[in-house]
Amino acid sequence: MKKLLSLVLALAMMLCVFAPATAEGALAGKLVILHTNDMHGRAVATDDVLGYARIASLKKNLEAQGAEVLLMDAGDFSQGTPIVNLGYGKNAVEFMNATGYDVATLGNHEFDWGADNMLQNMENAQFAVLCANLTRTADNTLVMEANKIFETAIGKVGVFGLATPETMTKAHPDKVKGITFAQAEELYAVAAAQVAELEAAGCDMIVCLGHLGDADESITNRSIDVLANVTGIDLFIDGHSHTTIDGGVVEGETLRVSTGEYSEAIGYVVAEKVTKDDVTSIALTAGLYTLADNAEATLALGAGLAIDEEVAAVVNAIDAKVEEELSATFAKAEVLLDGNRAPGVRTQETNLGDFAADAILWSAKQALGEDAVDAALTNGGGIRASIEIGDVTMKTMKTVFPFGNEVATLTLTGAELLEALEAATWSTPDAIGAFPQVAGIEFTIDTTVAYENGEMYANSTYYAPAKPGSRVTIATVGGEAWAADAEYVIATNDFTAAGGDTYGVFAYPYTQTGYKTGVALEDALVNYTQTVLGGVIGEQYAEPAGRITIK
Repeated sequence: MKKLLSLVLALAMMLCVFAPATAEGALAGKLVILHTNDMHGRAVATDDVLGYARIASLKKNLEAQGAEVLLMDAGDFSQGTPIVNLGYGKNAVEFMNATGYDVATLGNHEFDWGADNMLQNMENAQFAVLCANLTRTADNTLVMEANKIFETAIGKVGVFGLATPETMTKAHPDKVKGITFAQAEELYAVAAAQVAELEAAGCDMIVCLGHLGDADESITNRSIDVLANVTGIDLFIDGHSHTTIDGGVVEGETLRVSTGEYSEAIGYVVAEKVTKDDVTSIALTAGLYTLADNAEATLALGAGLAIDEEVAAVVNAIDAKVEEELSATFAKAEVLLDGNRAPGVRTQETNLGDFAADAILWSAKQALGEDAVDAALTNGGGIRASIEIGDVTMKTMKTVFPFGNEVATLTLTGAELLEALEAATWSTPDAIGAFPQVAGIEFTIDTTVAYENGEMYANSTYYAPAKPGSRVTIATVGGEAWAADAEYVIATNDFTAAGGDTYGVFAYPYTQTGYKTGVALEDALVNYTQTVLGGVIGEQYAEPAGRITIK
């Protein structure tokens, strides 16, 4: 029978667990769960990034002090920077193997190159990959193992995985066909069934590795929604929303933890048996390791967050090949192009959003004809970094635009375009990955008007607007006054064209009128920069152009 598990978060307990003692055996009898999430390819250890070499060193250091250590990841490790993107996620798995990961779950970005590619990558994993809410649509069988039980110093620790149902639209919809993600009430039922199975197996502690997050745009499928509906989970290691929770937060009877993003921190949870009044329970203490901690040498680590040379050799060898391949400079940026998430490309028009949309529109016109395309839009979530002042290389472009999408076009009515813009800004001013960066379109968002859900889009977690035009008004498209019954040829990327993110209204028109130009998004950006801008991204992009007004 599963024993009572207590959540001990007091500072005094933290100091007790991590007092400055480095002698062998100082952590004997304790289980330390190290955890990461949303690494997004930040593999190389630098002055700003912990990297896999420091994670490996930390695990060995704690083991040398007598701790039993389990290293876990809550998803989105396969994509984000060229060092993992160029291998379609394969390199990330190699790095995690070398680091000594024990278990991971799947993030939506594990599917960026398709489900088949994901499965091939995971076959090479020397760690368990768990996902309980991912099934084959044809026969309802699990795509991955649902859970795994670890025999540890504190007893049986059962771990199960959950992937965000938003993968249906946050990955390219065509790349997850044939797969069903349990969502909302079905997601809760899956989690409850996992708890029951692990309790029946005699687990003393139950851990959920959940790539769900706590962002408002994920309502009904968030970690906090699961925990509001499911009991029996002792520790929830969260991802997806890039939330930083230092010390954990208690949700009901569950300790929820998350490290933020990009290998800026390593999370730890110390679990140990405690006995009081003849009752034995398991106490949990959570926190984060950061480079700032390491510099101040405040943690009980014999050598601090050192570099594991063996892991560094694996990572740095691949990094050197990538640097060589992508290091040639093809342009200069004279202004900083803003690719930040929020405030930034997910909340408002930015100069980088304008630049990207302009390049997409120009590229589509090159393919179809100067007068054949009216306007362009691209989702802010597809922009993953800023472009700094200075040299611009292919590595820059593949870091900022990492998804390998291509420029596509489709024909929409004015009413369909209005619906798309309304749906893509439903949470504005709060951040949303669908936020449209545009060229050839001028529109206004009135955030004082509440968004009303209509019907849910097919194969999506997002809703169509009940009243298109209540929050968004379009002034012009292609330099002419917008009309609901007019037809417009819109250039975008093939992800949004197929109905990705909130763009469910695009899905059917794309099947009828869609055209893929064959030009990769990053190539469109390069060609536009060289041909139109003469290799200099300058003052014309110093500030946003004023295409989007937010009230």
